[in-house]
Amino acid sequence: MTTNGVWQILIYFLIVLALTKPIGIYMARVFTGEHTWLDPILKPVERLFYHICGVDPDQDMRWTTYAYALLMFSAGGLLLTYALLRLQGYLPFNPQHFGAKQMPPDLAFNTAVSFTSNTNWQSYVPERTVSYFSNMVSLAIHNWMSAATGIAVAIALIRGLVRRSAQGIGNFWVDLMRATLYILLPICLVYSLFLVWQGVPQNFSHSIQVTTLSGSKQTIPQGPVASQEAIKMLGTNGGGFFNANSAHPYENPTPLSNFIEMISIFLIPAGLTYTFGKMVGNTRQGWTIFTAMSVLFLAGAFTCYHFEQSGNPNIARLGVETRASVGQPGGNMEGKEVRFGIADSALFATVTTDASCGAVNSMHDSFTPLGGMVPLFNIMIGEVIFGGVGAGLYGMLIFAILAIFIAGLMVGRTPEYLGKKIEQYEVKMATMIVLILAADILCFTALSTNLTLPIGRSGSAAAKTHSGSGASSSSSLASWNRVDGSNPPIYEGATWNNVNNPGAHGFSEILYAYTSATGNNGSAFAGITTDTPYYNLTLGLAMLIGRFLMIIPVLAIAGSLAAKKYVPVSAGTFPTDSGTFVMLLIGVVIIVGALTFFPALALGPIVEHFQMLSGMRF
Repeated sequence: MTTNGVWQILIYFLIVLALTKPIGIYMARVFTGEHTWLDPILKPVERLFYHICGVDPDQDMRWTTYAYALLMFSAGGLLLTYALLRLQGYLPFNPQHFGAKQMPPDLAFNTAVSFTSNTNWQSYVPERTVSYFSNMVSLAIHNWMSAATGIAVAIALIRGLVRRSAQGIGNFWVDLMRATLYILLPICLVYSLFLVWQGVPQNFSHSIQVTTLSGSKQTIPQGPVASQEAIKMLGTNGGGFFNANSAHPYENPTPLSNFIEMISIFLIPAGLTYTFGKMVGNTRQGWTIFTAMSVLFLAGAFTCYHFEQSGNPNIARLGVETRASVGQPGGNMEGKEVRFGIADSALFATVTTDASCGAVNSMHDSFTPLGGMVPLFNIMIGEVIFGGVGAGLYGMLIFAILAIFIAGLMVGRTPEYLGKKIEQYEVKMATMIVLILAADILCFTALSTNLTLPIGRSGSAAAKTHSGSGASSSSSLASWNRVDGSNPPIYEGATWNNVNNPGAHGFSEILYAYTSATGNNGSAFAGITTDTPYYNLTLGLAMLIGRFLMIIPVLAIAGSLAAKKYVPVSAGTFPTDSGTFVMLLIGVVIIVGALTFFPALALGPIVEHFQMLSGMRF
């Protein structure tokens, strides 16, 4: 690792740390109904929306009602998005004349589920598949709504810890509205203008045809990019306007834009830790959660950076200089933008998979085996290292509940958290969340690895030339392995023959795909063709399970905790605002992840690493 690279990571973290308290205080004021400086402007708008939609903002919902409202809202958005994608050929703002041919039923299903669930996995090439209208209305609107939904669930869980002998956990519609109007909207407005200043386009122009210096013709796509890029990063969505995502100069033109985009990914998730402490009346509790997340983040960032900067020893054996010097960056530059370099690429990969963002400025498929394992493991542990907006906080609080229970078993202390007894019901729900995450990832991976199915189809033009991409990752050029010469062609398998790389790396690509879908991340190793009916269906199901079968138990825990009486602190209460609890929480997160996923990681990146060291082909 270079001194410059280390300082880039540390400066990034220090800026996130500095922003955590102010944004956390502001969000606490928003969700506790206190006065904010935006009230004179937004309060009338908020009341108008309640009146139009027939919402009673004073209604306090039980957790079941809250969950029902959330599920119906998401289901309605999913169906609307599916219909709009299929009908995009009849809708305005479509200078490319894209239609149902570019968005067949299975791909439309996968895409609608993807954006509804805050995953933003893209099994298509955006600039060759979806119209401007589809980007703005069908897709970008979910960047707002799914992000606001995640924040709402986190706030509901906090209320469950704060309230005493209460039946309700808040009002979903109010939480959704306030998250959108008071948090996402004002930041994105300023953010979009910043991106335009940096060179990100915001227009409705048709693609531009230019002649390059070599005399060849090139098509340069245009579109309303800046507005979608802002909410994509701030809302930890990740779906790119262009296929190369944040490696594309129109989405991420400068080192400054790259740095601000990384800051925006962590801005709300980090701030919510302080919001949590503020709302429960003990900011030390919030800093405890923040510290646990920070230790895990820094460990992952420096691990990923170390292996990327070390590069491939087989190249060094050929006599090629791989050390960083004044004249060259050294290390592993494959799949990375020169304007960002190794340190920023490794940091971006860590940040985007710590959060459920999935935007990428480099190709994870080109990382070294253990460098690429860091983003994979970040998602496997539930993306609780700051995590998605809302999802990271409520995910880490679930681990906190498990940690309290384990501490009670080990030392004989009463399992209590913030004055609430942690009993059988809460532990069952928390355990269910962990098991659902693991089962969803491992079962779909096992199925896709072991079956050979005639599932291919000719697909869209984009699909024929590119592999399926993760939402936020660029699809590398793929060769579809034809079994015979029939028309439409039949492609062999959902597995090895749908992957550019066989062996351990091919397995990692499949494992990463279902991990990313279940974790609602959306990034991909790439190199795997996912625009087939099989993958579109199974990845879509993995996204739905990973989003909504996680949220329901979380809300159930919130409802159960809200109904409990407050238990005063006693000599038997385990302190949860200390360094000991930080270490316990980190240990639980790592051990649960390691015990669950180590066998799968051993078959993928770990064995690939040893193959690399031995000089074997991998």
